[in-house]
Amino acid sequence: MSQLKTALARKIEEHRPRTQRLLKEFGHVVIDKVTIEQAIRGARDVRCLVTDISYLDPYEGIRFRGKTIPETFNDLPKPPGGEYPTVEAFWYFLLTGEVPTQEQVDEVIAEWKQRRVVPDYVYDVIRALPKDSHPMVMLSAGVLAMQRESEFAKYYHSGKFNKNQAWEYMYEDASNLVARIPMIAAFIYRYKYKNDVHIAPDKDLDMGANFAHMMGVPKPYDDVSRMYFILHSDHESGNVSAHTGHLVASALSDAYYAYSAALNGLAGPLHGLANQEVLRWIMDFQKKLGEGVEPTPERVREALWETLNAGQVIPGYGHGVLRKTDPRYTAQREFCLKHMPDDPLFKLVSMIYEVAPGVLMEHGKAKNPWPNVDAQSGVIQWHYGVREWDFYTVLFGVGRALGVMANIVWDRALGYPIERPKSVTTAMLEEWAAAGGRE
Repeated sequence: MSQLKTALARKIEEHRPRTQRLLKEFGHVVIDKVTIEQAIRGARDVRCLVTDISYLDPYEGIRFRGKTIPETFNDLPKPPGGEYPTVEAFWYFLLTGEVPTQEQVDEVIAEWKQRRVVPDYVYDVIRALPKDSHPMVMLSAGVLAMQRESEFAKYYHSGKFNKNQAWEYMYEDASNLVARIPMIAAFIYRYKYKNDVHIAPDKDLDMGANFAHMMGVPKPYDDVSRMYFILHSDHESGNVSAHTGHLVASALSDAYYAYSAALNGLAGPLHGLANQEVLRWIMDFQKKLGEGVEPTPERVREALWETLNAGQVIPGYGHGVLRKTDPRYTAQREFCLKHMPDDPLFKLVSMIYEVAPGVLMEHGKAKNPWPNVDAQSGVIQWHYGVREWDFYTVLFGVGRALGVMANIVWDRALGYPIERPKSVTTAMLEEWAAAGGRE
């Protein structure tokens, strides 16, 4: 086995007794309550999912395996001349919780180069779709088409299925998927937007750098890709894409079924598609200010109030869990301040960041007046020439594969059962409401 798979096997054997003890000795300990509001409004804040891959604190933000975003960027190995860790190093870290050595990272890089070969029929499936199909449809279809390659499905149907060994086959599928999905994404981009002219992969490059190469975007887009994929990788298990992947995989569907479904959730305007919507709004905002006009706090404040008074929201602001500026926004802002401080769109985004929280607090309806990851991400892509904003959610999908795949490998390792919440009727809620609660 590779060093990564060996380390993961060790971690799984260490972890299984912890889960088993909790179930056996403390299974009936109450950890949360459910209100009528939570039942009706999408199970908001109901603590009923378990993951050790990442945790989202309302005031601190995301932690990957216990590390903040700055700690993650600082501690993981980086390629020569790179400012951000390789995605391969991050993958090792997500799966094991251990910071890999450079030797271990190099092994994953070499392994992914072997795994990244996408079957030709996947590209045929994408080409068979109407060319004006949304690129997320193409990505989801491409991932689903690879299901015939599933090692997990073959193992399940072999007649030798053992739930304690199932993770090994899910690991193979997950590793193949995360290695291949950037290849499929780059193909979709060149097929749809660059006249079907493609760039062959470079055998000497890590995943992020090779993606930038195949997209046809020069440095420092390799670092942009590494940063972007890591920042978008996971946001604990309750968001739509991560939860969908977990839910589908809980039925012992393989990684391809699970992640195609997760991508379909990510494509929703209230989830990953928001980054496309934010950039569209910012571009319209810039037109209102006037071409070439430097944004001022007064003019931005006026335009924000016009948006709110028209009954619209300010895209990219607010978050279902966070109650502070999204650290993923901050990380991208720091990149922009270093690499593109004079970009007109960034200057506008920066000015909105200075003004919008005060306006939203004065407006009084926003629980969280601070920017989320989507408020910044599209501007960076636009700056480096990736201006087809309906492709931005595909980029999100490439990164989110890392977290979803790491989670479902661990789901199978710990033998989590099929997910099946219990429903209630409106009449039951009304009865409990009248009685002041359920006894």
